[in-house]
Amino acid sequence: MGIFGNKNTKKQKPTVDVNQPIETLRQGSISLIDLIAPSSVEVDFKHLKVGDKFYRTFFVVDYPRYVSPNWLSSLIDYKQTMNISMFIYPVEEGDVLTNLKRKIAEMEATIESDLQQGTEPDPKIKVSLEDAMALQEELARGVEKFFQFGLYLTISADTLTELDEKTKEINSIASSNMLIFKPATLQMEEGYKTTLPLAQDKLYITRNMDTTSVASTFPFTSYEISHPNGILYGINTLNNSLVIIDRFSFENANEVVFGKSGSGKSFLVKLEVLREALFGTEILIVDPEEEYKTLTHELGGQYISFSPTSEIKINPFALVADDLSPSQLGIKILSLHGLLKTMLGEMSPVQEAILDKAIVLTYKQRGITPDPATYKNEPPILEDLYKALLALGGDEAKDLAFRLDKFITGGFAGLFNQQTNCDIQNQVTVFSLKDVESVLRPIAMHIILDFVWNKVKRRLKKRILVVDEAWYMVKHPDSAAFLQGIVKRARKYYLGVTTITQDIEDFLGNDYGKTILSNSSVQILLKQGMSEADILAKTFLLSEGEKQFLLTSQVGEGLLFAGQNHVTTYFAASDFEYSLVTSKPKDVMEQIENQEQRTGKKNVDDNNEEGRSLSPTNTEAKGTTLQQDIK
Repeated sequence: MGIFGNKNTKKQKPTVDVNQPIETLRQGSISLIDLIAPSSVEVDFKHLKVGDKFYRTFFVVDYPRYVSPNWLSSLIDYKQTMNISMFIYPVEEGDVLTNLKRKIAEMEATIESDLQQGTEPDPKIKVSLEDAMALQEELARGVEKFFQFGLYLTISADTLTELDEKTKEINSIASSNMLIFKPATLQMEEGYKTTLPLAQDKLYITRNMDTTSVASTFPFTSYEISHPNGILYGINTLNNSLVIIDRFSFENANEVVFGKSGSGKSFLVKLEVLREALFGTEILIVDPEEEYKTLTHELGGQYISFSPTSEIKINPFALVADDLSPSQLGIKILSLHGLLKTMLGEMSPVQEAILDKAIVLTYKQRGITPDPATYKNEPPILEDLYKALLALGGDEAKDLAFRLDKFITGGFAGLFNQQTNCDIQNQVTVFSLKDVESVLRPIAMHIILDFVWNKVKRRLKKRILVVDEAWYMVKHPDSAAFLQGIVKRARKYYLGVTTITQDIEDFLGNDYGKTILSNSSVQILLKQGMSEADILAKTFLLSEGEKQFLLTSQVGEGLLFAGQNHVTTYFAASDFEYSLVTSKPKDVMEQIENQEQRTGKKNVDDNNEEGRSLSPTNTEAKGTTLQQDIK
């Protein structure tokens, strides 16, 4: 009565669902899941197709009896991208101890029964009994805990054929680690979801493990490269450890540096040169763009400008007077053949024979024969070869002489047609090719490297030879073959050759460049363009993540391969080092302005090295300052 008798005389407002407009908006919008979801999923017995990619999931059914820390590294560091999921389930110790006790009793009974029947117990049962008893004792003492462990991995490929090839590789890696993988046949969808970052084990295929065994599967490893007698290259970007490398500790001391223009190639190599020089290493550099001039003067080195108007000349026909090897003349003639092919272009077999005859005649006219006693005679020059070709007569010889004429009396005269008037005396020697025409640079680099190579062979000493912009030589087969020969033989003479290039397609597009790469223990990849990154990814078998790193890395960052290890590295320099090795126009201008403010003198010529002097003028004081700064 009371309930129905009380009448509410107030007029009530109609209720409004405030969530209705939000739900309406939500129905007409795109969610985050819609954005990241694939356009299609096709499930097959042995694979899964998500969008345009094929996937296959594996689970581990058997593990090795004994493992060591980081034993899964070969699998985790597999060259291709894949998803790996590990699931660890703690198990109640009481249940485990009860089951262990029962299992131990069963195995003991089996062994006792075999002994009573006069048969030898199964060795596997005896081993299992020992393991179970050891685990029982450790669990009882609290030394170990008990877990169930599941390991799954999913590989991907663009085609089914590629997926099958990767499957074979994965099984091979598994076998080397005494693992047994099985594909998740009929459960590919569940397997794929299991290896997604969702923390959902849809397969639940596990193996019993104790604490020590589970700990050994820890997947996050980082490489450290630290040689006791090395120099600092940079900082490992993964763990901030120092990357210290002794390139002479490898099977060869050669190095290649690949990077697009402005990626920091010269900066990196100049840092290495500076630090190696502090340890007494002799440095020889071929510098096409005058990148090393400031550093050379600061180190008290010799900077040789190689140009038609320069007083410094190198005679490609010169012999080493104190080398009494009977084969020296023959080796020099072979070297001249390679040089002259680069200078003169293609030749017919007849012309090659004529050229060989003319070279021998040229030396003979100077009294030089295979007899080492004649090596001290003044060597011929390029003009003598020109005259010898004319003297031989015939259209073929005249054609060669006509091609050679431009280096004798033509527009290129004065560069290669004089006696050698220089020697390598300093710890740091740089040959500048800035004033040499681009078309002549491969020839000039060939002549300089031949001159340097003779110096290297004369006396065994720890040396580094830097060949900047090596693509100039590699694009010509004969000069490329000469550079390749030096790289392959450098190890015998305690020499490390550093090859630098930005033209990766040309460099790796022929066998000579590939051989130089394969004979270099240290390989550094700096920032790349898309096409170059694709080439390097195939050459170095880079993962997709490493390829993206090369595309997005900052100046001074790169992938460093040293022997069997490779790390992402930031090539760091101290402030003082930076002032010596930078070639950025902005930095150079600031240095010049600071110098002018200190001295009160206007530096009219920006290229004047006095204007960029950043350390004491005394060579010994420079070395001391550098050493203190590095320390």
